[in-house]
Amino acid sequence: MREAWLGREREGAASARPLAFVPFGQKRLPFTLVVDLAEDIGSKRWWCGAATLSLLAITLGLLAPGFEPLPSRKRAALPRAIAQEWQAGGIGTLASGSRSGMRMAPGEQVEPAGNIPERATVETRLVPGKDGIGPALVRAGASYADAVQVSAFIRSAGVAIAPGTPVDVTLGKRTAGRRSIERVALRAAIDLRIVIERSGGALVLHKIGLKVDERPLRLRGVAGDGLYWALRNAGASAATAAEYLKALAEEIDVGEIGPQDRFDLVFSNRSTADGQGKAGMLLYAAIDRATAGDLQLVRWTAGGKPIWINAATIGDRREEDDAMAWPVNAPITSRFGLRVHPILRFARMHRGMDFGARWGTPIHAAADGQVTRAGWAGGYGRQVRLVHGDGMATSYSHMSSMAVEPGAYVRRGQLIGYVGSSGLSTGPHLHYEVYRGGVAVDPLSVRFVTSRPIDPATVAAIKARVKQLAP
Repeated sequence: MREAWLGREREGAASARPLAFVPFGQKRLPFTLVVDLAEDIGSKRWWCGAATLSLLAITLGLLAPGFEPLPSRKRAALPRAIAQEWQAGGIGTLASGSRSGMRMAPGEQVEPAGNIPERATVETRLVPGKDGIGPALVRAGASYADAVQVSAFIRSAGVAIAPGTPVDVTLGKRTAGRRSIERVALRAAIDLRIVIERSGGALVLHKIGLKVDERPLRLRGVAGDGLYWALRNAGASAATAAEYLKALAEEIDVGEIGPQDRFDLVFSNRSTADGQGKAGMLLYAAIDRATAGDLQLVRWTAGGKPIWINAATIGDRREEDDAMAWPVNAPITSRFGLRVHPILRFARMHRGMDFGARWGTPIHAAADGQVTRAGWAGGYGRQVRLVHGDGMATSYSHMSSMAVEPGAYVRRGQLIGYVGSSGLSTGPHLHYEVYRGGVAVDPLSVRFVTSRPIDPATVAAIKARVKQLAP
């Protein structure tokens, strides 16, 4: 058996291909210049990589620039006159003897002075902040006593100096580290100028009235792509433009104003000869609409409160004025007469009629009239009451909110509020009452010709006011 095994071993050895000798622990790798010098340190392959690295380092060193300064464009010298000016003004270089930031540096034409006399007076302009003019004067170097006296003078004049108002000040000779106040001048109001100056050793207050032109200003134009910006481009302030849009919104939907509609507004204005001006309140707001009725709203005072009246329709009579309109689009749920109260549970007179409308349903005026009440009315909740002339009146109760104020004039069908359930109520509805001579009557029995809510003399005065503002 041993001989057979040896025979097989010799036979396999004869048939095997010869192998190259590789030292133990090493692998045969392809030739490359990129060698990891952390492996096989000291081997032939390692020495080859080290030589390559050294050759690259030597080549880089030979090709690198030196340490001498890089070439640059030579700075052009300033003209002599400019250089002297910079040096004298203290903004030249330190090498030229200038003291950057100082008042005046010595130079060829400037000699240092040994003793510089202090200025006798100093004129400056102050802008007081929220702390008032007194502290601003103190910060400027004025004496405390004079600053207090100036503040007292301004208070005695009955004016308030708004923060940011420019104040011209002249300070006198310095005493004990502070200067006396020789003169203070400011614009306290558009029509008032205040001057405080020293006379005979004491400060004296002078109030100088200025002539003011109070003629109203009128702006007209086309609405274009946006009414607000058309107003602003025409010269209206942001406050005036907003007031104009608010006035129109009481009558129409401003979102329906077309690009061809023309606006017309008049507002009070105060201006002086030196160009100072201040816009006041809006007096007249009109719009000429291409596809709808025009508006001519004029500011009027009724009951001590300002209201807007449409002068384009005031005093007009219409065929539909021959009857009152229903105040809300809803079914009648309770009529006028004796009934058992749903909450109190006893029989009592129901002096109006109820409409079963949903919460928030719009409520409209049944006829032209003037608002005499718009507020809380006990069990009636939020109530609006209108007087229509000839002893007729209507009331609208249990509202969720009101859209008019006392003293306002309304037209038939105008929005005056919204259905709610305020006061003594079991649910949202409108309680509507009609009065003749102060006595409640059945609304179904009333059909009358509404009188003009304003007497003819007032109508004439309003139209005259419109003609005056927008002839």
